[in-house]
Amino acid sequence: MKKTYVAPNIERNSVGNMNKYGAKSVVRYQDNIDGVPIAQLVNEYGSPLIVLSESAMRKKYRRLTDTMKMHYPKVEMAWSYKTNYLAAVCSIFHQEGSKAEVVSGMEYEMARRLGIEGKDIIYNGPGKTAKTLRRAIEEGALIHIDHLDELYLIEKLTDETDAIPQVAIRVNMDTGISPQWTRFGFNYENKEADRTIQRLLSGKKVQLRGLHTHIGTFILDEQAYYWAAKALCELATRIEQDHGIVLDYIDLGGGFASQNTLHSQYTPGELATPSLDQYASAIGNALNESGYIGRHLPTLILETGRALVDEAGYLISTVLGKKNLPTGERAVILDAGVNTTITAWWYKLKVSPTRSFPGAYQNTVFYGPLCMNIDVIRPAIPFPDLHFGETVLISPVGAYNNTQWMQFIEYRPNIVLITETGAVELIREAESLDDVVARERVPEHLRKL
Repeated sequence: MKKTYVAPNIERNSVGNMNKYGAKSVVRYQDNIDGVPIAQLVNEYGSPLIVLSESAMRKKYRRLTDTMKMHYPKVEMAWSYKTNYLAAVCSIFHQEGSKAEVVSGMEYEMARRLGIEGKDIIYNGPGKTAKTLRRAIEEGALIHIDHLDELYLIEKLTDETDAIPQVAIRVNMDTGISPQWTRFGFNYENKEADRTIQRLLSGKKVQLRGLHTHIGTFILDEQAYYWAAKALCELATRIEQDHGIVLDYIDLGGGFASQNTLHSQYTPGELATPSLDQYASAIGNALNESGYIGRHLPTLILETGRALVDEAGYLISTVLGKKNLPTGERAVILDAGVNTTITAWWYKLKVSPTRSFPGAYQNTVFYGPLCMNIDVIRPAIPFPDLHFGETVLISPVGAYNNTQWMQFIEYRPNIVLITETGAVELIREAESLDDVVARERVPEHLRKL
């Protein structure tokens, strides 16, 4: 067989610091997802194409739940809608037993549309409106209060309904990580949280059910959860001592990291990200050290999103063209850009060929098709030579891309789910021009061109 010709190139080498983990010298290919050939997926659903694995989501959910229960017996999960609110994805986690955690009126409506009862919805976020708060109160949702204006609004709304609002307050605290999320909730260290509890109870219009915190996102130090849990246990103890109230639950929010690698990260994500057992152990240690927990055993709620779904998501993309840059690097233009893969702006996403390639590697930058310079899917990595029409697999992309993506320049693509049986289901159709212009209205005097 005649060998494939690979054109020679001169590459500029930059001196940099090696880390102890070194670098992979072989780019491994992946030609299927859950046993379904990538070529078959592209042939049936086009490119670019987002693919989600049902089995990966279910396995990760069960593993986290089982792991957490080894460290604390009363655990409930609440699926974070903002992470991925595709109806099929939410339904998978609800089938597994998860409540719904929402941060807006839109997400609240999404959960109710799927059949989730108000009592199984946790309503977070700083931007709750009177309309959605009234509905949440009437339907018995758990409302986590973010600021005093919200508390005052809830109290006014109680005069318009017979229901008693079921509430918790959100607490922020110093857990040793930076930046500290102080814009949400009430501060622990300066006793703002204590004063808010006093004010809330003095109004005698709401029922205090729990405490909530969400210390940040993509937390790579599991001990931060130890300090967060410890602080909430101490606050719960003071509430019992000062007011005689025993709380039903403590909600530690989310923030567990996936195995993606941040652009600023020294160590690869698969090595730097704490395991689920490390997160669970840190939380369990804090809870099991607390006398309050020993006396009352409140429910622990986790609102984990990214760690459950990120690795379940893949993006298949096709090469539209390539060129050599003045730096000596190769540029590859893909048909998928940051409009559909917005997490490329903060992750070093993994790019894999979908078949084996012979020949030398060259540092390659992967660009999307958008007419803007920041449309970079992956900065330069050693990669084999790709040709027009070849496909690559980009991962993990399951978290936040389907909720933060933009309708910009290009249509958003099909999304398919590979079920546990290996069937492929279309769960969101690709956009068309009709979708883009459906809500536009052109004044009559502009209709004649």
